[in-house]
Amino acid sequence: MNTKVSPTEASHLNIQPKILYYGMPVILATTLNENGTTNISPLSSSWALGRYLVLGMGFGGQGIDNLQRTPELVVNVPDAAMWQQVEMLGSLTGKHPVPDYKVQMGYRYEPDKFTAAGLTPAASLSVKPQRIAECPLQIECAVKKITFPDYAPMFAIVETEAVQIHALPDIVKKTGSDHIDPSRWNPLIYNFRHYFGLGDRLGHNYRAEI
Repeated sequence: MNTKVSPTEASHLNIQPKILYYGMPVILATTLNENGTTNISPLSSSWALGRYLVLGMGFGGQGIDNLQRTPELVVNVPDAAMWQQVEMLGSLTGKHPVPDYKVQMGYRYEPDKFTAAGLTPAASLSVKPQRIAECPLQIECAVKKITFPDYAPMFAIVETEAVQIHALPDIVKKTGSDHIDPSRWNPLIYNFRHYFGLGDRLGHNYRAEI
């Protein structure tokens, strides 16, 4: 007698996790401080469609304050090998004084996040915030719209357009190509507050560059 349960009949648990970071690339958003220096904000909520990127940023942080004043940024995408440097940034804030809720979460003020995380600033071509030299992929962006949703006032939705894209030669398919080689690109994935890289390739979409 076949007692195997099909996937459509399998039981699922009804759960209420505190967070829903179900596996997304980490990005380091660099924005311009009021004094002309560059702030770094680690983010785990973003998606792209064509040349448009949508970011989720916490309300009350230095990053969103900077974007409201100077609506441009760089989306720096670290690879998996950079997870420790990303984690060094996790408890730092460029906001001074540190908001009470962030103090309770263990944050401390750090005006120079590049030095604190062992990262190197690099000049951008079209925006004022600096890029992060160690990140293999860097996307200079202009902010198109910032929304503070009524249903969730603790974060902002930032809509942007890519104006310059920089990639290390190691992750580009071949000299003169505009295509990233997915076999060489291993983005850092934030998976329920744990860091992962990519596993082996399983296949490719019919529109993929071979």
